[in-house]
Amino acid sequence: MKKRRTSGALFHFQRAGRGGCVNGKRRAVSIAVAGLAAAGFVVTASAITIEKTPFGTVTGIPVDLFTMTNDNGIVLKVTTYGGIVTSLVVPDKNGLPGDIVLGFNTLGGYTAGVMKKANSRLGAITGTCGNRPGDAGGFATRVWEAKVVPGRYVGGVALRCVGRAVQDGVPGNLTADVICLLTDKNELRIEYAVATDTATACTLAHNLFFNLGGEGSGDILGTCVILNAGKFIPLGSAPCAAGAVKNVAGTPFDFRTPMPIGARISDDDPQLHYGNGYDHTWIIDRRNGTGLTLAATAFDHVSGRAVDVLTTETGIALSSGNFLDGTLTGKSGKPYSRRGGFCLEPGHGPDFPDKPGRRGVVLKPGRIYKSTTVYKLYTRGGQ
Repeated sequence: MKKRRTSGALFHFQRAGRGGCVNGKRRAVSIAVAGLAAAGFVVTASAITIEKTPFGTVTGIPVDLFTMTNDNGIVLKVTTYGGIVTSLVVPDKNGLPGDIVLGFNTLGGYTAGVMKKANSRLGAITGTCGNRPGDAGGFATRVWEAKVVPGRYVGGVALRCVGRAVQDGVPGNLTADVICLLTDKNELRIEYAVATDTATACTLAHNLFFNLGGEGSGDILGTCVILNAGKFIPLGSAPCAAGAVKNVAGTPFDFRTPMPIGARISDDDPQLHYGNGYDHTWIIDRRNGTGLTLAATAFDHVSGRAVDVLTTETGIALSSGNFLDGTLTGKSGKPYSRRGGFCLEPGHGPDFPDKPGRRGVVLKPGRIYKSTTVYKLYTRGGQ
């Protein structure tokens, strides 16, 4: 995470209204996000096509769906409700397309009562302080303002939302800018920037749950994962409590070499009992300061699909989809059974705002929180 002083502006939106985003009473906090997309985007005939379609309404507010497609058959869909990534279609090793993120075909799937649980907001922007339970009133249930970001080799959508962080139990009124981009190199690149009028805890991420075999295709226990991390943060008996950082050596949390998610998930380990499986944060072994670094790789042997996760953050959370219980029916019409998806979410530990000695998530007025995550998609045998 980087926190920089405000300078310049990438894009501007009208004042937000009631509800924090497109409809609110609170005055929008002024935000400028210079350098968030340093290359600058040119409106040209593009290899990345972008389509905007209606996706329904929430409390009378129109919700849009943006579809980005590149020349390699990658299709990314992002909605203005919660900034949700609703779909990510990727060809397998035989060239057959498949949707690899969990989600729903309609807006109603995301707004139904069961989806009010914070840990099942599939594909949404978590925050105002990600990797913490609760998130009541957070960005995941807001309608974001949006602008198309066109370009020759990269294109997507720029989202903006104004939120009252007090609704998530911390002070401050926040303005968040999130850019979701698809590149011609088969990358999903997400850039986050946040400003505040009061010192507050802040981290943003997307709660993307993957099934590289295709959503609804069964459990992900055979998916191999590599984590570039020699330490992890143990959970406590309470959902947000965490203990001292521990080494992964000799534990079921050692993913420094390729390991199926299900290989040790049933081991008699107290931490696996606390999380009902994997639901922990690992500390990334960094060698390049604060820039993008490879945090994780996941690979499915059957489909050949793989994803590298690069981030500017300090940690990477792995969730093995323990909360899924078959009550959610996804885009394929099949129920999402237990461990039917996994999440690799960059960020900080689950209790970092409560641990003053840990690296900062506190954002102060006049500073900008910035973070970038890149999901690089490929099949085995080449990138």
